[in-house]
Amino acid sequence: MPASPARKKARRQAAPDSAYPRLLLAWYDRHRRALPWRARSGQAADPYRVWLSEIMLQQTTVKAVGPYFEKFLARWPSVAALGAASQDDVLRMWAGLGYYSRARNLYACAVAVSRDHGGVFPDTEAGLRALPGIGPYTAAAIAAIAFGRHCMPVDGNIERVVSRLFAIEAALPQAKPKIAALALTLAGEGRAGDSAQALMDLGATICTPKKPACALCPLNEGCEARARGDQESFPRKAAKTTGALRRGAAFVVTRGDELLVRSRAEKGLLGGMTEVPGSDWIADHDAAAARKQAPVLAAVARWRRKPGVVNHVFTHFPLELVVYTATVPARSKAPDGMRWVKIATLQHEALPNVMRKVIAHGLGDLKPIRR
Repeated sequence: MPASPARKKARRQAAPDSAYPRLLLAWYDRHRRALPWRARSGQAADPYRVWLSEIMLQQTTVKAVGPYFEKFLARWPSVAALGAASQDDVLRMWAGLGYYSRARNLYACAVAVSRDHGGVFPDTEAGLRALPGIGPYTAAAIAAIAFGRHCMPVDGNIERVVSRLFAIEAALPQAKPKIAALALTLAGEGRAGDSAQALMDLGATICTPKKPACALCPLNEGCEARARGDQESFPRKAAKTTGALRRGAAFVVTRGDELLVRSRAEKGLLGGMTEVPGSDWIADHDAAAARKQAPVLAAVARWRRKPGVVNHVFTHFPLELVVYTATVPARSKAPDGMRWVKIATLQHEALPNVMRKVIAHGLGDLKPIRR
């Protein structure tokens, strides 16, 4: 039942807006999460770790990022080391984490910082935004957490906390500017980075999408959504539209213990990643037209279609692939733009998850590719 105006006023008096930063930081000092990229209390944050983690965490969970972060840090302990690597190596290490444009931008940014800034990240939002792959959110996160700038990055967790705290009725994405402005009011003076991480932790552990633990929240006395009893309805969201199903064909060709692969174009979806040859992915898929896009190999008299299909879902559309297989003699040459790789070494290729599925389906009883 909605709270009366008198009750809402009492709640606001118990926890005025000006008290929020103090309450939030006091809670954070007691309950902060221990994360591999986060500096310990009293220690200065490492801009390289902050940047690397923020790029990896885009559209990806903390649990999924952890092993990749540790792997990258062990291989490339500094931005200079990462900038001296090759993009192919970076893509291989990134394989399986998804959203592969992030990996290309990660490498381009490391090169730019090493080449143009002497291996030192700019310490302002404007300077950071001038780097490849760093948008408004990431720039604010690095500036606040690594350099103590008074700004506030707004991720999904912070959107949820702020929209509930102030009961913002406008739906996303239209509500984003208002949420960002209100989020900045929660930044403690001199501790903007800790305030941002506190809000992230609060959204991840207390103010969760479903069944938030409001009794444990340090801001609960002033939370307007809690007073109304409709916390889970925030943030308001516009109805999602799902892209049309696309279909295509993939061709798994083996030569003894080798597999035929190629690299995708640098720009576009899965740019620069390794794949088996295939047809275009389109909504009005035609099986006969797709087979005409098979790789030209003199030794292939006919393609064998594998039963079933491979399904994969990208951010903007679902995909369904039919898989065709063929084997060729030992001396068969790879068509232009393609190459043979040992099946046993496929884990070293920059294979996106959809291709891992395709290859596992095409090779049948062979073991799946390990990351």
